[in-house]
Amino acid sequence: MPLLTTDIVPGLLSTGASARIDEEIAPKFTTGDAVEIKNINPVHHTRLPRYVRGKKGTVDRDHGVFAFPDTSAHGRGETPQHVYSVKFSFKELWGEDHSGNMFLYIDMFDNYMRAT
Repeated sequence: MPLLTTDIVPGLLSTGASARIDEEIAPKFTTGDAVEIKNINPVHHTRLPRYVRGKKGTVDRDHGVFAFPDTSAHGRGETPQHVYSVKFSFKELWGEDHSGNMFLYIDMFDNYMRAT
């Protein structure tokens, strides 16, 4: 994926460009795996929301292989990896005052997670 420059933005928006990569990479996680989101604070671009850092969730599904935006946005390569939908309970994210049957699903890259 080329570096995003202002001259290519109109074309990308009009064609619905995707960061999906057609590459065979073994997934690090499978549906049902318990994971913990790494508590990282990079000085560069990241798609990792602060409110999930250090929190635990469960892999709900694997979306396939995509370019990792933390490296591709800075011209440091695509770093292809799987993206997963991870299920977090509201209690885990925001505390015991929240209902036990409310959940939030967030897409997470391999590099953001570790097995618990």
